[in-house]
Amino acid sequence: MKAPGSRASRHRDLLTPLRPHVDGAAAPSTRGRWPRRRGPGPRRPPLPLLAAASIAATVSLLPLLYLGVRALERGPAFAWDVIAGDRVAELLLRSLGLAAVVVVASLAIGISLAWLTSRTALPGARLWSVLATLPLAVPSYVAGFAWISADGELAGFTGAALVLTLVSYPYVYLPVTAALRRMDPAQEEAARSLGHGPLAVFRRVTLPQLRPAAAGGSLLVALYVLSDFGAVSIMRYETFTRAIHTSYKASFDRTPAAALGVVLVVITVLLVAAESRTRGRGVHFSTGSGAPRLVRRIALGRWRWPALAWSTAVAAAGVAFPVGTLVYWLTVGNSRTWEPDLLLETTGNTVLVATLGAAATVALALPVGVLAARYRTRSARLLEQAAYAGHAVPGITVALAMVFLAVRYVYPLYQELPLLVAAYTVLFLPVAVASTRAAVLQAPPVLEDVARSLGHGPLAVLRRVTVPLAAPGIAAGAALTFVVGMKELPATLLLRPTGMDTLATRLWTETGTASYAAAAPYAAVLIAIAAVPSYLLGRHRT
Repeated sequence: MKAPGSRASRHRDLLTPLRPHVDGAAAPSTRGRWPRRRGPGPRRPPLPLLAAASIAATVSLLPLLYLGVRALERGPAFAWDVIAGDRVAELLLRSLGLAAVVVVASLAIGISLAWLTSRTALPGARLWSVLATLPLAVPSYVAGFAWISADGELAGFTGAALVLTLVSYPYVYLPVTAALRRMDPAQEEAARSLGHGPLAVFRRVTLPQLRPAAAGGSLLVALYVLSDFGAVSIMRYETFTRAIHTSYKASFDRTPAAALGVVLVVITVLLVAAESRTRGRGVHFSTGSGAPRLVRRIALGRWRWPALAWSTAVAAAGVAFPVGTLVYWLTVGNSRTWEPDLLLETTGNTVLVATLGAAATVALALPVGVLAARYRTRSARLLEQAAYAGHAVPGITVALAMVFLAVRYVYPLYQELPLLVAAYTVLFLPVAVASTRAAVLQAPPVLEDVARSLGHGPLAVLRRVTVPLAAPGIAAGAALTFVVGMKELPATLLLRPTGMDTLATRLWTETGTASYAAAAPYAAVLIAIAAVPSYLLGRHRT
């Protein structure tokens, strides 16, 4: 042991005032000593935050209770025979292969568009930013029909990968753009002043700081692909979700379908665990004065036209082509295919349920996102993984789980609006959690330490410091949840109150009978409503 007056002791005392700038921890107070911490937050999360996150995790785990009951209904041996069969191994390879291709393509499109619209002098950056988010409003089954009707050879893996990439890359684009907005440009400017080119600066400085947002977006894309039913059905590509739906329709025996659902949940847990390891332990926040500075946009020079061509191609494939197909349907139709009163009613119902679902989802996602960003305890990791559990379960399974629980335990909620909102929360909680976590990671935790040193409790710090700092990411999560809630189909079909239709259910009803001209107005209104949050998000990113 070193003596108090030794050289090592003196050096440790001299470095103490610098620790807030080194590891984000607060300096020791004159009134007492903060407990030693390993990362940018207290080692033990406060109990109110844990309690709130536990509620979110419990809601997300409700479908697992249903799957467990159904899967074991005929005994563990029968369930194991279903899971261990060759068909499950084939479905696993096909589903994971499709998810991997779509994730890689979505990363390439989402990150490149986010950088072009946020960091470069791309002509019409605000327009491209809005267009980049619009594919979220296009239901996968509508996009799939648009492409398969143009080229029947796309059926299969190629068509499914194309459609799912075009409708899901905004899950990467939005959080990455939000991260770029909050990133201090000083480091990039310093790198350029040292002679590094734009690509070198992006690879060495910008991209490492985007890792949490990109990883969270990739996870959402993967889970979306695993749970999608519309695109794979239109493209006739067999995956877990299509097999589960076929099993549900083919027999009254729910055990095989439930066993397949359990496999999807296991895949989800593994994906969440893998994604959490990719975040690393690096610091993703700035500890400067916090004064916002305008970003000096990079002149594209000779790359201007290739950048414009790339942005145009993505917008044409993801937005112009499906919209052009809708325009064709609208022109083919006539006055008999238009029902203004019904269109107005379904629009109001859609906005209502999507707003309630987004509000409930964001409220439950906030404590989970804060835990995931600030604390590295085992309980925090488990609660975050639990929040993702319901996202990879197909919507029809979540809906049947809600029906099962309502009929047995809370019958007054059966076919009532709260049950539909609860299903939306289970399905879309990861969307809000990923955006919230990425935003909180970029907020300097030293400001929270200062608030705690002034006597504020955990909830006061959350309300006055953390939430305002993470507001852009939380808003992005709310907008994403609202948009995907509007086009949600299987759960809405089963859980909506009697006599209540949404734009998605009416669209599915009309397309199910090949009445594409009658379905076109509902699809057009879906895209038009989604353009509002897309425009607001895009306007503040350029």
